[in-house]
Amino acid sequence: MDPFDAGAGGILRQPKAVWATAGASVVAFMGIGLVDPILPSIAQGLDASASQVSLLFTSYFLITALAMLVTGFVSSRIGGRRTLLLGLALVVVFAGLAGTSDTVGQLVGYRAGWGLGNALFVSTALAVIVGAAAGGSAAAILLYESALGLGMACGPLVGALLGDASWRYPFFGTAFLMAIGFLCITAFLKEQPKPARRTSLLDPVKALGHGGLASAAVSAFFYNYTFFTVLAFTPFVLNMTPYRSGAVFFAWGVLLAVFSVLVAPRMQKRFGSLKVLGGSLVLLAADVLVLGYGNHTAAVVCTILSGAFIGVNNTVYTELALGVSDAPRPVASAGYNFVRWFAAAAAPYFAPKIEEWTDVHIPFVVAAVTAVLGAVVVLVRRRSLTHEAEELEPRHATEDGVTVFAN
Repeated sequence: MDPFDAGAGGILRQPKAVWATAGASVVAFMGIGLVDPILPSIAQGLDASASQVSLLFTSYFLITALAMLVTGFVSSRIGGRRTLLLGLALVVVFAGLAGTSDTVGQLVGYRAGWGLGNALFVSTALAVIVGAAAGGSAAAILLYESALGLGMACGPLVGALLGDASWRYPFFGTAFLMAIGFLCITAFLKEQPKPARRTSLLDPVKALGHGGLASAAVSAFFYNYTFFTVLAFTPFVLNMTPYRSGAVFFAWGVLLAVFSVLVAPRMQKRFGSLKVLGGSLVLLAADVLVLGYGNHTAAVVCTILSGAFIGVNNTVYTELALGVSDAPRPVASAGYNFVRWFAAAAAPYFAPKIEEWTDVHIPFVVAAVTAVLGAVVVLVRRRSLTHEAEELEPRHATEDGVTVFAN
């Protein structure tokens, strides 16, 4: 069945509960890149350095990583609907508080609370969408992936449009939109059955005892350092107005979405997951080197182009993580994301520090090296990944599993 078919069960004929959750998911994913185009404005408004402002990403993703051990524990006990509402409520509160910050320390702290709320929401949203969707999981998964891509693309654009007037407005805007999402889910989403087995706090860590899952997680850790060097450090290098920076990262997000949803599955089918992943990582390494050493035009082009490689990598990594071990997919996903999000917390902190210690080029050299290291792990550990990777059909979720905003 064509998931785009407007008939029963198609992507356009879903219950209101699915649309409410998908709409809130768009805003949740917007929150990741929302601050990108306004980082220089925040630094100026709060009299902070680039390394201090980059902690907005560090606190957000550090809490996100730790929350991976908690989300399954919580949702398996209170249910998906309540977990979504709890996550949304936390985002509304902390995004609103972020807009009132008088110091960069306050803003970083509120951003951490925002990260906890986002982790609770996004880690549960796909499972809820799949469970409430009409016509099976195919259309629901496509709808979720489309929401993810739309959010990642629109986040920088919305941040630029609101941030041009004041760096505070994007935070207030997010709180307002998530409050609408809270009301919609309260009105339209009914509670779904709880899992038969409750997830413990240590289950994701135990799942990493599987060699294939551990290999995927370590490789993704190195890759994520490269990814978030581009996302969090590049705005300072481009040094553009919020509008222009927002346009650059909007184009970046569009490529990310297109290559994640449309291109990556076709490439996997033709060349195999590991070849696609290794090649994409090496190309990403070359791209960030040119970004770091090229002129301003080259930096803009390479920033946008990196979205294509990031989109491919995100899709392949997620599928490997979900299929390489025999652990339940929510547990495998949580363990994998627990490892890789630490790199997303580290890169925004270390990239500006490395610039302070050396020069503006070296952070991109480090990012290129980490991308290559990710490819090396895939090459060295290919035997632990090959069997599952060869048999793996592109998929992002099943009735019992979720992908945790990996794409």
